Amino acid sequence: MPVVVPVKFAFAARELWFDPQYLDILEGDHAVCSTERGTEIGLVVADPFEVEPEELAAPLKPVLRIATDADLDRADELADAGEDAMFDFRRLVEKNDLDMKPVGVEYLFGGEKAVFYFAAEDRVDFRQLVKDLSAHFHVRVDMRQIGVRDETRLQGGYATCGQELCCTRFGGQFEPVSIRMAKEQDLPLNSAKISGVCGRLMCCLRYEFEAYKDFKSRAPKKKTLIDTPLGKARIVEYNTPREQLVLRLESGKVFRVNLSDMSCTDENKERCEQQKCSCRPDCVTRDVLERLDSPDLQLALMELDRKNGVDVGDGLSTADRIVASGPTPRRKRMREEEAAKFEGSGSSRGGRSRKAAAQAEDDQPANAPRRRRRRSDAEAPAPQAEAASEQAPSRRRRHRSGASATAKPAESTARENAAAAPSSNDAAPGRSRRRRHTSSAQANEPQAPKSQPRARSHKPETPSVADQLAAGEVKVQRRRPGDGGGAQTRPHDGQSRAESGANDGEPKKRRRRSRRKPKQGGGESGAPSAE
Repeated sequence: MPVVVPVKFAFAARELWFDPQYLDILEGDHAVCSTERGTEIGLVVADPFEVEPEELAAPLKPVLRIATDADLDRADELADAGEDAMFDFRRLVEKNDLDMKPVGVEYLFGGEKAVFYFAAEDRVDFRQLVKDLSAHFHVRVDMRQIGVRDETRLQGGYATCGQELCCTRFGGQFEPVSIRMAKEQDLPLNSAKISGVCGRLMCCLRYEFEAYKDFKSRAPKKKTLIDTPLGKARIVEYNTPREQLVLRLESGKVFRVNLSDMSCTDENKERCEQQKCSCRPDCVTRDVLERLDSPDLQLALMELDRKNGVDVGDGLSTADRIVASGPTPRRKRMREEEAAKFEGSGSSRGGRSRKAAAQAEDDQPANAPRRRRRRSDAEAPAPQAEAASEQAPSRRRRHRSGASATAKPAESTARENAAAAPSSNDAAPGRSRRRRHTSSAQANEPQAPKSQPRARSHKPETPSVADQLAAGEVKVQRRRPGDGGGAQTRPHDGQSRAESGANDGEPKKRRRRSRRKPKQGGGESGAPSAE
């Protein structure tokens, strides 16, 4: 069997096979080879290997030698000369006004000729251009027209996936790519997304086309109804690389299942045998659903068993159960301290201490429902006490008008006595008396025993403003109408306004005063009233 060694050249589309000629050549070496165009230098991409004689389309060309350092230096010089020749190549193309795009210039290693590569949509008459190039470079000129894919391969670059261009990295012959391949792989038919740098359909569309085609030939079609223990499920999506199908139940639950785990019903097998076609799976068994790591499906299966009368328990393992235990020792100690504190202050109600209530609560089972404690008759508030508390008026205003300020000495004395001896029904001095107007029915009713009053924090005993006025500790200066803006001192030693006017030697003039509130009979507020 013949032995070959593959060699890759810079401007070649794929590697070529050569006869190693018993040379100790390995992958990664540079070799000087004899080709149809002349002598070229290339890179060995693999170790020598044997092939069948039928695989050889033509006699093998020999490898002349393994490239030395001098050969590599000459190859670098020829590459630099090719890049410099691109400037003159473009200039001569513009001079001849040709519809072509210069791509590259390659000087052969043996110096036989120079190859000029260009891209064009149609055929171009470049005969005059060849004469100009030969006269300028003094070398034999060979013109090669290439396509946009070859142009992109020679230029190199990176694709939208972030990897090096497939045409540059893999090389090889370009195979046709059609839009049907994109449809088969469920890709969006958007030219911007499925086109490569060259503007044509991406080469990678062909790589997985066969895998998608094989999977879809074995899997049920989309929107097909599949039988499951939980009801009918519809196929909504494919996952071809993993060979999985996405199913959606009627309840809305979505799950993934492998194509290999699905099975065919007997009816489906008989129908496929009659039609003489391949049988596609149309059923998912219960054991497949139980193997799926989906809590929703597990609960749905458990609910299905419960409906069928199967005792499935609560579905919780020992580790997942929440055991209702009593309070911790620290919590129990805190409750006892709180109960002792309230017991000492006398704030416990109904003759039952908080410690006893906490102990009863601890002794009560955790699952037993808590009941609200009803009030006894002794603890119920008395009707009279509630009526008295509702009828208690707010603090009266002590600011009276000028007419009420000039009251008789007897009324002032009665007010002083009332302020000096407050009623026992008042909660604190300075507050107004509580009204005692109760209905006769309430007075005849037997009074229930009053519950123990709730301990409240009393405010400091400060005399009210009324008491201070009655005792004469506060002096009020009031501007009276008609006094010319002067301030008059109110008599506070028990003497009336008439006496103070007599001392001044001039009687005070009585003036009519308008009412502040409208009359009950509908009179206007501005009408004067006779005193």
